[in-house]
Formats: sequence, structure tokens, C-alpha cells
Amino acid sequence: MKYNLRAIMLRAWKNYRKMQLSFSECLHRAWITAKAEEVNTKRIESAKAAAGIIEETNTWSGWKKLGYEVIHGSKALFGTELIWGSKGDGAIYKASFFGRSQVQEIATV
Repeated sequence: MKYNLRAIMLRAWKNYRKMQLSFSECLHRAWITAKAEEVNTKRIESAKAAAGIIEETNTWSGWKKLGYEVIHGSKALFGTELIWGSKGDGAIYKASFFGRSQVQEIATV
């Protein structure tokens, strides 16, 4: 598999400036994150297929980054375990996914 080296280096430098760790540790974490992306994508696709979901889905924070908020009281359509590479240990966490029908645009004042 080919990796986007530019994105890996940008992530490493961003982490280096933000976390006050050694650059080698930040580069290590950036590589773990890059390698985990493919695995995470496969896990999301298989969990989505198993749940029978066809609409666009994203996590709560993913929708927030796109300018949407999850409607209060909505339950996640499905969940799966993903690898979190930014801590450097490849820890696994549970992610919940919400559908496009469960979100609304964030109201601006």
C-alpha cells in the first residue's frame, strides 16, 4: 500500500508543536495513525453492512466538523471498535455512528 508521506509528515509536525513530545515519537504516532486508517475504514464498512445501513453516516464529532449537530435524543445506528493511533499505543476505542437523517445544520445566531 502507498501512503501519503506529505500527510504523515504534516501530522507529525502538528503533533510535535502541539504535544511537546520528541519529533521521533510524533512521527511514530503519525505512522500508526496512517496505517490504522485502512483498518478503520474496513471495520466501519463491515459494521455498516451488518447493520443494514445505506445512508451517509459519521460520528458525532465528524458531523460537528461538517457543520451539523446530532438531534437530541437520537440513538446511534451502529458502533464499531476502531484503532486510535495518536496516543502511540494503537489503543482500541468504541465509536458510535449516526445517520444523515439524525442530524441538522448548526443554527447560527
